Amino acid sequence: MIAFDLKCGSGHSFEGWFASSQDFDAQRSGGLIVCPLCNTANVEKALSVPNVGRKSNQGSTLPAERPVTAEPVTGEVMNAPALSPAMVEMMQKLAVAQSEMLKESQWVGRDFADTARAIHYGEENERLIHGETSADEAAALADEGIAVAPLPFPVVPPSAKN
Repeated sequence: MIAFDLKCGSGHSFEGWFASSQDFDAQRSGGLIVCPLCNTANVEKALSVPNVGRKSNQGSTLPAERPVTAEPVTGEVMNAPALSPAMVEMMQKLAVAQSEMLKESQWVGRDFADTARAIHYGEENERLIHGETSADEAAALADEGIAVAPLPFPVVPPSAKN
């Protein structure tokens, strides 16, 4: 998975996780990526710094640890809009709702489109599923009348969990 910094036409910055750069392009062209703050589909990749690992023969130049204190650490994140407490609460409730829904859903991974079709056409038992598919395939499923929707928050596949 690749994490991209994204920015909407209104200037809101947020992050999205994608299987590849091509997957981002496909989802964007299919209108599947929207700003979580203003719901616009006018989304572009923002400039970001890649996370490149240090050479194994170089010593660590990490800064010294800061002492732990009872005082909160404050700071400012540049180009990130401040979220209102109501927005934070709403996003937390949405994340909890997604987590509860996924407890009753079966992870089918990259077989999502095939499994969704099999369920829709009665070839498999009806059940809730979630997994991975391309934006084009999701659009094709919707064109066939198969109810699909992107999840608002990324999902860690069961095989990737510790």
